[in-house]
Amino acid sequence: MTNFTEEIKNEIIKNFTGGRPCALAALSAFIRTSGSLIKSGGDYGFELSTESELTAHFFAEIAEQYFGVEISGFSSRSDLASGRDKLVFSCVNGESTRLLREAGILGEDKEGLYVDFAVGQSVAADEECARAYIVGAFLGGGSCTLPDGNSLSSTGYHFEVVFRNRITAGDFCDMLCSFDVLAKLVMRKDSAVVYLKSIDAISSVLELMGAKEALKKLTELARERDNSNNENRVNNCSVSNIDRTVSASVKQVQAIETIRSTIGLQSLDENLFSVAEGRLADKNASMQELADRLKISKSCLNHRIRKIMEMAKQLAEE
Repeated sequence: MTNFTEEIKNEIIKNFTGGRPCALAALSAFIRTSGSLIKSGGDYGFELSTESELTAHFFAEIAEQYFGVEISGFSSRSDLASGRDKLVFSCVNGESTRLLREAGILGEDKEGLYVDFAVGQSVAADEECARAYIVGAFLGGGSCTLPDGNSLSSTGYHFEVVFRNRITAGDFCDMLCSFDVLAKLVMRKDSAVVYLKSIDAISSVLELMGAKEALKKLTELARERDNSNNENRVNNCSVSNIDRTVSASVKQVQAIETIRSTIGLQSLDENLFSVAEGRLADKNASMQELADRLKISKSCLNHRIRKIMEMAKQLAEE
């Protein structure tokens, strides 16, 4: 059964649009989140891994179609951390070195090539490329989980993208911020994790990535859970009100019984006697129901009940 993360990834691959600049942004983010750099002779290359065969072929096609980089060596490898198999593929030659430089992953100074962890503006030069970068990052290191369907808790929504270093993760946070999405960053062992937990923020990112069906599913789930939570609150409120009514009634009956067993109910004046008689006649009635039957206001009933309770307390202390 496809989980929510897989549904999102399949959808954003299917809906991916944009030319070479967007392809470069997506590929750059994918390499930064799912890849590691390798060197052979004077050439730099990369090894990528993913659990999704669809994702692997998607980026292999992008690399070849737009950059003339042929990725080969597809193999399956068991990931010890997750216990799941991953598809591993790599490329190292002159073309891969050129691609890494164009993607902003390799920089060059007077001492030669070096790894640049910062996300250059040239890679995400405009809004469309920034969206493509977010897509590539999620395809490489992203996941999104929904609350357990059996739980009515408001928690459980979680979106995250895992990066290899804090610098790149920080730049990704800034990129999301440019779309008014405020993400949090935390270090987890040797990884930097950018995450969101609010429904609104997660919805915004799904919309940015073009995952309309996933966004629809999230919205429907949130609505169902809100309805369930509201119904649960109403039920709890009703039960609580019933409990309070029963508790108050029990105390009132006990007070009336105290009066009856000591000085007798006939000692009460006409108004208090009618209240005592009415309460004994219907011990489960709410105060409003009892007031209606006695044809008095609820405030008047409360006043008379207080007098009965005070009288019973004095008699019990004597």
